Amino acid sequence: MTTARKTTTVFLTVLCGLLLTIVGLTQRWSAWIWVALALLLLVVPAAAFRVSLLRRGSMPVSFEEQLTASPVERTEYHVSQVALPSYWDDYDFVFSATVRWYLVPSPGNDPVLNPAGLAVEAVLNRARAITEKREPGRASFVQHELSGVLSRMCPDPTGHLQAMAENISLTLLDHDQERLDRLAEVRKDKAVWEHQRKYEQSRRQYLGEDVLKDTGSAVVWWLAKNDEHVERTVADLGLLAQLTSAANDTDIPERLRNIVPQQHEEPTAQEFQDPAPTAQEGTAADHLADFFDAMGFAQGDARRTIVAKQISAIIKTQDRHETAEDLIRRFDPPTPVTPDNGEGPDSPTEAPEGTSGP
Repeated sequence: MTTARKTTTVFLTVLCGLLLTIVGLTQRWSAWIWVALALLLLVVPAAAFRVSLLRRGSMPVSFEEQLTASPVERTEYHVSQVALPSYWDDYDFVFSATVRWYLVPSPGNDPVLNPAGLAVEAVLNRARAITEKREPGRASFVQHELSGVLSRMCPDPTGHLQAMAENISLTLLDHDQERLDRLAEVRKDKAVWEHQRKYEQSRRQYLGEDVLKDTGSAVVWWLAKNDEHVERTVADLGLLAQLTSAANDTDIPERLRNIVPQQHEEPTAQEFQDPAPTAQEGTAADHLADFFDAMGFAQGDARRTIVAKQISAIIKTQDRHETAEDLIRRFDPPTPVTPDNGEGPDSPTEAPEGTSGP
């Protein structure tokens, strides 16, 4: 500030000297006036500068301390690949960030020898309080949440400094991410399977408890599907009676037996040898076979197997497991397995149980 005053005084002195020189040349002053003016230009500025120093006095101590105070210094430290717990056990987040802090001056605090350690600890504690309540499948969302929470300077528990974090990165380990992806696929597949199972149960319940509850319900259902072909429904009464009896594992009522189509087959040798005077009632599988024949489902037709499986599932809901298994054995028998004795494809095949070789 003293240097500034000196510069200002010299500038004003030179300016005044120039002005007086111009005036003196125009007025043609005498020599003694020029000498007096030169003395005045030298004495007056020196005296004014001296007086200003005496009036200003010494600078207050508090003001000098404020001028010499050092600015607040901020430092930083980079942390990388720090494991933070998530809401799920054994699934940790991987945290990386740049930690920034500045010391808080306080005469009562002890000197801090490692402020970076305090700052990192404070930031990690703030981050952990959030990650341990978040599921690992939302790592990208939690990263942005941490960016907002850790962007503010907050004091550490000891009160020595204030810390924050920036350039935050939050990820999962590769093998943990793969496991989460597989778990998500399994959950989705399970949900689809549950819907399919409930759909099949609903269909079986509808067919067993409503459509095929008795012959009358089956006729009404068939008539609703063929409302423009009443004659067709009447013609299929016998087939519907057979189907209802097979689904409920009961005999065909007497009043409907005369309309059930009879299956004409060649008598077998066993029937010729059977001396029984009366014919035995056919099984549920026989009735279902008659129904398939009447519907035009020939032997080997895949529709016979599909319908038989559905009816078997309905019968099982009625606790008729033996009849259901009989239908499966009749219309969907297991494929015989040919053992491989190492003799090649031309080796003889063992005859299944109950049959004799050629």
